[in-house]
Amino acid sequence: MEALLSLSFDNIASKDSVKIRKGLRQIEGLLAQICLSSGGGARPSTPSQHRRTGSAMPLGQQMAQSPSPKKLGALVEDPAFREFFRLQEGFEWNDGQNDLLILSALSNLQGLLLLHPPSRKIFGSETSMNLLLDLLDPYNCPAIQCSTLLVLVTALLATPHNTRTFENIDGLLTITTLFKSRSTSQNVKLKLLEFLYFYLMPEAPERPASAPTTALRSADKLVGAFERRSSEEKARQPATREETTRSTEEKQNMLGKYLNNVEDLVEDLRENAPFSEVACN
Repeated sequence: MEALLSLSFDNIASKDSVKIRKGLRQIEGLLAQICLSSGGGARPSTPSQHRRTGSAMPLGQQMAQSPSPKKLGALVEDPAFREFFRLQEGFEWNDGQNDLLILSALSNLQGLLLLHPPSRKIFGSETSMNLLLDLLDPYNCPAIQCSTLLVLVTALLATPHNTRTFENIDGLLTITTLFKSRSTSQNVKLKLLEFLYFYLMPEAPERPASAPTTALRSADKLVGAFERRSSEEKARQPATREETTRSTEEKQNMLGKYLNNVEDLVEDLRENAPFSEVACN
């Protein structure tokens, strides 16, 4: 079983979608073997029985031929379950141990996006933005949710195109649902509130990155070459790319679809002006 788990985890960690599906099927088959009874649920086949594929059979007949699930008490005596339980308790197979790796990756990613603003453009794609929003799911620990919100702010900072991507894939719905959930910790809700203040800030068009005045000559040349290449690539891109910016009022209307009392947030934003030096300007 340990060899099977090792092989399946290698497959799901692959970049090849075929291997990922194979690894998921291997894990599913292992769990099905543990949870389903091997006898009593299916009748022996006879020539008169239906020979069509399972998808073509009536639902009742499929259920009649499916193995019956084991009772929880019976699993304790199952050697396969006991071995699975032992491996899951181990460090190398326990998914909960990945939290520290995720937190470390998020911390590094935030620093990278702050030090190299052009890298934020990767979150202009829906796939990359969805990866961040997935980390806000309730099954993730509060520390991961808080770190993800910091990365999300950095990814949207001074990059209106990323903000439009965030809006287009229901990012506001994800944020407000987590904010209104009773199971969300107070610390996460505070970070969510800070994010909403940041989101409501007025936007300005993206500006090309420039090197610090104290940078070395070689770094200046590198940044200059990067900016020239970026401008050339941008000129070759189709004109359909959305570069529009939105005002606080426009974003207030959008956020109001999911959250009440947005007017109070906007009023507080205008009175206290948080993030005034680092907002989307």
